[in-house]
Amino acid sequence: MCVFLGLDTSNYTTSAAVYDSVSGQVIQAKKLLPVKAGEKGLRQSDAVFHHTVQLREVLAELEIPELSGIGVSVRPRNVEKSYMPCFLCGANTAHIAGQLLHIPVYETSHQTGHILAALYSAKKLEWRKQNFLAFHVSGGTTDCVFCQPEPEQIFHITPVSGSLDLKAGQLIDRVGLMLGLQFPCGAPLETLAMQSTQKFKYKPVIKGLDCCLSGLENQCRNMLKTSPACDVALFCLTAIAQVLSAMTEKAREVYPAVPVLYAGGVMSDIYIQNCLKNNSAAFAEPAFSCDNAAGTAIYAALCHADCD
Repeated sequence: MCVFLGLDTSNYTTSAAVYDSVSGQVIQAKKLLPVKAGEKGLRQSDAVFHHTVQLREVLAELEIPELSGIGVSVRPRNVEKSYMPCFLCGANTAHIAGQLLHIPVYETSHQTGHILAALYSAKKLEWRKQNFLAFHVSGGTTDCVFCQPEPEQIFHITPVSGSLDLKAGQLIDRVGLMLGLQFPCGAPLETLAMQSTQKFKYKPVIKGLDCCLSGLENQCRNMLKTSPACDVALFCLTAIAQVLSAMTEKAREVYPAVPVLYAGGVMSDIYIQNCLKNNSAAFAEPAFSCDNAAGTAIYAALCHADCD
């Protein structure tokens, strides 16, 4: 058996997963970091503390057999100076376990983990052997990247476009807090939006290949003065979907005839997914769109020569 442990300690979720590369089965466990009601997020020092406490609890939920290797996210993205202290929690745990068990540890980025988890969920892992576009849409990124096969890192990631100001997940959380929802606001905002019967159109603000989202926050705040909360929620999600659609069209002008993958926490929103279905793209199931460690476990398996 070739079984791999994956760890990911992102800014808001402690995640662990076990991947059996023979059966293709993933079993995962995760726990959100606690955020006090009304607050917009956590300081990095608080995130590190909560990960330190929660890693043991999350790992205890998994039945971990004999391992062949460990995959772990150690940075947000595979670019120079990409760093967040919270990833040290997973990295240290992975390397301590690797030393004790005498097994290799494979380091990657949070973004690579998201993309691999989405490919696995969408049953498109074979895409790693070809060129494709991937959207990583979350609280920290609204990125479109071009992925090319690369032996050492599975694929090489080239930035294509992104948001010049607010990220899509930030916008969702800010609007959600504006509407009195609990942070993180993605799931409750979608639930609230589904109560609306309105139809909205939004003209995305696109500069070159990039987007701008900050104006949407002000539009939602002004809209709330005269519209019910459910309409504001639906307008917010509709606008994000239309922005992503416009970014996809622009990216395809530069990289025609390549498939498109949507990954990241924002893409767990089924309403946004449905708005983008006509783009002939691949989507992950919500459990593999939100922060998770499945992708880091799969990364370890793909890097481990003995299990090829």
